[in-house]
Amino acid sequence: MFDKFGEFDSAEEINRAAAAQLKEGDLDAIKTIAEENGLDSEDAEDFCTGAIDSLTTPLLAAIGKLEMESKDLGLKNMMEDWKNFMIQMCEEDDQMAQAVRKKGKSLEKCMAQILKVSFETKARLDDRIVRAAGLKPPIYLGIPGKAQIRKIAEKYYKGEEK
Repeated sequence: MFDKFGEFDSAEEINRAAAAQLKEGDLDAIKTIAEENGLDSEDAEDFCTGAIDSLTTPLLAAIGKLEMESKDLGLKNMMEDWKNFMIQMCEEDDQMAQAVRKKGKSLEKCMAQILKVSFETKARLDDRIVRAAGLKPPIYLGIPGKAQIRKIAEKYYKGEEK
């Protein structure tokens, strides 16, 4: 995923690397930095032409990282919804966006923690529901709600519990 330039720790780090490449005149490198970090190619072009002063913001850097990781993991359905909720959390909280971008933090590990809680909190479904679905009881299900996901994600990314 971060094959050529490695994983950046922040939007500021991305911007410094892009500025250094711009100074060297290596526009292809800037486009590679953008691509590796899930940033819009048009933003890379705008940065190269001087239309914008920086390649990214903390929010765009966090969203780009989450989207790249999601694509790499092949997330679908419920897990994609969890990722989208984390994007929403970044949109609501600048500190969360910065924490998501930190080097060493990954969507894979955060999802693993959510999945673990899902299994730890599973409950038996009412047999009537199971039969109505055409399935054979007993069936156990554990899907955390947004409040639980928020708590898990904040604890993982920011190291705090709320």
